[in-house]
Amino acid sequence: MSVTDVPSHASCGAMIATPAWPPRSLPRLYVAPPLSAGVLVVLDGGQANYLGNVLRLKPGDELLLFDGVSGEWLASVAEAGKKRMSLAVGGPTRPQEAVPDLALAFAPIKKGRADWLVEKAVELGVARLQPVITQRTIVDKLNLDRMRSHIVEAAEQCGRTTLATIDAPLKLDAFLRGLDGSRALYFADETGGAPAATTFARGPATLLTGPEGGFTPDEAAAIRAAPRAIAISLGPRILRAETAALAGITAWMAAVGDWS
Repeated sequence: MSVTDVPSHASCGAMIATPAWPPRSLPRLYVAPPLSAGVLVVLDGGQANYLGNVLRLKPGDELLLFDGVSGEWLASVAEAGKKRMSLAVGGPTRPQEAVPDLALAFAPIKKGRADWLVEKAVELGVARLQPVITQRTIVDKLNLDRMRSHIVEAAEQCGRTTLATIDAPLKLDAFLRGLDGSRALYFADETGGAPAATTFARGPATLLTGPEGGFTPDEAAAIRAAPRAIAISLGPRILRAETAALAGITAWMAAVGDWS
């Protein structure tokens, strides 16, 4: 039933009900200081400007905070200035999330698409991001600070209480040498592999996806020879690099992650 279909009660003197959709949502913000009940969080710079001048919050207005380690907390604006804002932390609203131990190792792609990939990977629930430079990688310089900003923004928007981490880029051979033998390594092999949805097993895992054009034959052979490496297929269609990464994350989360 649409809003226009709601029966009017004005004729009998009753107040017309406020539509329940869209729901009222509180602003949500990541802050670095450790949070606990009664703590006063002082913000300046960009965060204070965003809350005060963009969202126009004033003393008494409520918002949600998280620090990446202690869950989510309800807070209220204690003092609002043009360039400075104080937030009084109340009680917890949600405990710290249990994060599935999935890392995404991906070949960097063009800036706009790489930013989008990082944002969506965080929304889907990855714990760690590792850029990997391959022979066909066309981007070898990454702005990690910008990517960390996208990680924070994605976590704020999708309700995560833990921030994914992103590590400095590694060349493929260095990445393979540094692999932890206790983790499964699933790599999206466009030349063929076991179906992803029926291959994933529970436990810590790393998903490795390649660049535009895929891995070279020598690279694919080196990856297959790595400890606990399993080649997987992400279906019959040719996928763009960022699509393959997100498809693999989705399949893993549905099979053995926190969607299962």
